[in-house]
Amino acid sequence: MRFDILTLFPEMCDQALSHSIIGRARQQGLIAAEAHDLRAWGRGRYRQVDDAPYGGGSGMVLRVDVIDAALSALRRPGARVILMDPAGAPFDQAAARRLAQETQLIFVCGHYEGVDGRVREQLVDEALTIGDYVLTGGELPALVIVDAIARLLPGVLGNPESAVLESFSDGLLEAPVYTRPPEWQGHAVPEVLRSGHHARIEAWRADQARARTESIRPDLLAPADADPADRPADSAGNAREPSGSL
Repeated sequence: MRFDILTLFPEMCDQALSHSIIGRARQQGLIAAEAHDLRAWGRGRYRQVDDAPYGGGSGMVLRVDVIDAALSALRRPGARVILMDPAGAPFDQAAARRLAQETQLIFVCGHYEGVDGRVREQLVDEALTIGDYVLTGGELPALVIVDAIARLLPGVLGNPESAVLESFSDGLLEAPVYTRPPEWQGHAVPEVLRSGHHARIEAWRADQARARTESIRPDLLAPADADPADRPADSAGNAREPSGSL
């Protein structure tokens, strides 16, 4: 899997891509991830990448021809191009699993007043958002999505079961986890987790996951409880898996 982030501020991404699980995966050659400065494809002596919007308005808009040139240089056969856009579809765990099947993902990060509308209409495969709010640019959302996808790839997590047991993997939030000390300021680790009885532990975790979801994210329970035959179908006619949005 290759991740390419097209941005005006590659230094914002470099640190995040160089540490923790993502950094180790890059060092081990499990993924390739790089941020590219859009100004490298800017126009003229001053590498212009934006211009004033037609029809008036505040701010500057990133040019479609500049982004087109950058994508032409970065795109490999089979690549999927994603625009980070507050008006995009919500990114969730189901989207992470879907995109983890790709070989190359290119993220276009808007800034200032946004990008020329023709970028979304003609140049990208989809637009995604990580929530119903507006950020300064698309760099942080792109990094969130890279992290969510990369950890699903083979070998990236030390324990492959970690990705299976996490929140949203089955449509529910994850049960709470504990470690030493067994008692802290009068608060003890649940006895069942120290019992060594695996069947009881799994049953406890399932009960806790459902109770936690009911308390914090009851909106997830309807799709999680639905019969697969009753769930909305995707474009291929398969029942969509339940998932929560970020």
